[in-house]
Amino acid sequence: MKLIRFIFALGLTLIFFFYLNFKQDKIPPLGSFLSPFTGFWQNGESEGLSIPSVLEAEQLKAPVSIKFDDYYIPHIFAQNDYDLYFAQGYVTAFHRLWQMEFQVLAAAGRTAEIVGESQLKFDRIQRRKGLTYGAKKSLEVAQKDPEIMNMIQGYTDGINYLIDQLDYEDYPIEYKLLDYAPEQWSNLKVMLLLKNMADMLSRGENDLENTNALQVFGLEDFNKLFPESYAEIDPVIPAGTEWGFDSAPIEEPEVSFPQVFTTETIEKPDPRNGSNNFVVSAERTANGKVLLANEPDLSLNLPSIWYVVQLNAPGINTMGASLPGAPNVIIGFNDSIAWGLTNAKRDVVDWYNIKFRNEKREEYQYDDKWLKTEKVVERFKVRESDDFYDTLVYTHYGPVAYDRNFLGDSNKINLAMKWTAHDGSRELKTLYEVNRARNYDEFLEAFKYYTGPPQNFAFASTTGDIALTIQGKFPAKWSGQGKFLLDGRDSKQEWSSIIPYEHNATVKNPERGFVSSANQHPVDSTYPYYAYDYNYEFYRNRRINERLALLNRVTVKEMIRLQNDNYNYRASESLPLMLNYLDTTNMTGEKEKIFHLLKQWDYFAEPEWIAPTVYQVWWDELYELVWDEFENQKVELSKPHVYNTIYLMVNDSSSKFFDIQSTPDKETLGDLVNVSFSTALEKLEQWKDANDSEYVWYLYKNTRIKHLLGLEPFSFDQVKIGGYNNIVNAASGRHGPSWRMVVELDPQGPKAWGIYPGSQSGNPGNPTYGHMIEDWASKNYAPLLFLNSLSQESEQVIFTQNLQPEN
Repeated sequence: MKLIRFIFALGLTLIFFFYLNFKQDKIPPLGSFLSPFTGFWQNGESEGLSIPSVLEAEQLKAPVSIKFDDYYIPHIFAQNDYDLYFAQGYVTAFHRLWQMEFQVLAAAGRTAEIVGESQLKFDRIQRRKGLTYGAKKSLEVAQKDPEIMNMIQGYTDGINYLIDQLDYEDYPIEYKLLDYAPEQWSNLKVMLLLKNMADMLSRGENDLENTNALQVFGLEDFNKLFPESYAEIDPVIPAGTEWGFDSAPIEEPEVSFPQVFTTETIEKPDPRNGSNNFVVSAERTANGKVLLANEPDLSLNLPSIWYVVQLNAPGINTMGASLPGAPNVIIGFNDSIAWGLTNAKRDVVDWYNIKFRNEKREEYQYDDKWLKTEKVVERFKVRESDDFYDTLVYTHYGPVAYDRNFLGDSNKINLAMKWTAHDGSRELKTLYEVNRARNYDEFLEAFKYYTGPPQNFAFASTTGDIALTIQGKFPAKWSGQGKFLLDGRDSKQEWSSIIPYEHNATVKNPERGFVSSANQHPVDSTYPYYAYDYNYEFYRNRRINERLALLNRVTVKEMIRLQNDNYNYRASESLPLMLNYLDTTNMTGEKEKIFHLLKQWDYFAEPEWIAPTVYQVWWDELYELVWDEFENQKVELSKPHVYNTIYLMVNDSSSKFFDIQSTPDKETLGDLVNVSFSTALEKLEQWKDANDSEYVWYLYKNTRIKHLLGLEPFSFDQVKIGGYNNIVNAASGRHGPSWRMVVELDPQGPKAWGIYPGSQSGNPGNPTYGHMIEDWASKNYAPLLFLNSLSQESEQVIFTQNLQPEN
């Protein structure tokens, strides 16, 4: 009996020991995690900033001072480039180390190492997209430029300086929850972070879906459903701009399209990844100073996508939003200029159907030749499981992402991905030069290096110049090239050249006195090169331009007001038509009440109003009814753009697409409007009962700032903000303005205001975690302190840290 009790007690002790010291599924080792000396308790901070006032680092060449202001923004003062970027890497890692590393592990397809087998499919997709492949090429290019390598190495050394000081108790809480340790940073990780942004911003395309739609609907209907442009577009570069150059003739070959593609496709970047920027000339502002505003619309995450910093060293004094994991300021200003970015919608990804010679896949056909492939065996470490191996085949186009091993539906489908991000790129060189630019010529000159994700770069200067330039690496395509799957056997279907940097669309000091972009068509039909994307924006850009055209004597407050504008342009064009088709003959009760509510609505999506909710739910129901032809198809398809849906409702109300496929009757647009209205009201009542709340707009759309791991205690729900993804204030459920900035270009020194939905600290245990979210939602921008010198005094400076070379 004693032996039995002993064995039982020993068993309990071993189980207890095991749970305390080893990770169990999603539960971290409780012994270390709960320890009051090293566990999660140590992540609680009583002050917003708890950082040593003096540190020594053997890597430094001279002393560095970091002044923190009352928003915990670091203002770094160094005496040389290496030390400047060392300090930037160090202080960014101090606030955001886990975020930086997790994003890079995701880009590299290594999340299964820390999470387990559930992440294996995600990791395989990441590797097949070729992000590491492109990052290695970019690092090879950077290594040929000593100035840029000095910057990258300094940044990497600064991050590793922080990592080397950490013990388990100092780890950000996410490391403790997932039970792993930070690894050393590397120069390759800097490049991976940039390729991750390229993935987020430039990988969108619809080649597979377009090919399938062409087969399903035929060419005539395809062109009606997916037109490339409209006569009334309002492009980024104003219509009528004279280009001053012609393109070289591009031969268009005869093309036959591959078979339809029946299995799932690699998930695309969020099509709402967008933004807006606008600049108003001195002649149009109240005080005669140029004003610039910028707002990148991206996923709403915690820790925040951006980290605000000022960089000061000989030849540079710049401030703005940086990407945690990469040096420089991405969106910002300096003593002389300001600049802002929005995503330039352009198709820079094409897919080529590859014909291998045989099952060995060692050769593939290219015209009348057989070219050699390169095979790479990828090893995936999987936590608490055996390693997994995947063979990737590379062609001269790029990696074969779809094949017999992954997502391909047969041996006949082998799709190679050709993407400009696979090439070595020098965006860090461009940003390095832009951060230091003093005028328009120097700003534009910096883009001769830029081949990163296509962006609309807005520009403003203290001397009064305003401009907007669309920059990236753009293939010179024949009309329609890359809109559908291409035949990898035919060399004539490959990109023949790149549009020269000097031919990228640009406008400077236009007569209308402002420039703007919001992800719409880049140019009008007179541009000498073919420009295409499957998902242009049609609403935010027109609202911005119409408001700017009306405004005179513009002030900073009006720039902020326009950034937060809640006018639903889409509703203004579709709702009157929907109401006109609505049968009100026997309408009573709640239906009648809602009808009158919508009739009186002024189309502003304010947070506490009900009308925006009713409209959006009704529109969503109507849209699905209109495009029921796309349901239950056996191939991958994308539905037509909302703008084209409304265009057909207005211009072709008798279209066959308004017939509901599942009924024997011949429905009209009016039938769809009435059916969807009733269904929408039923859904709203169900939501009201389920949530015990009125369906006011901000509660219904539920703008959420989510932790990267989806952890609810580290996230913020039901943020009280209006707008929506097609509205200038593009705050939808999980997506919206990730950084807002307004700059006044005063010759005596720039003045700037900014805000983002988060905080400088990525630590959920910090009292400032997420502290800007309420101000972000309420349009309360922070005045940005811009220091001209280390000796400049300011009440906003709350702490100074000094980094010293070791004696």
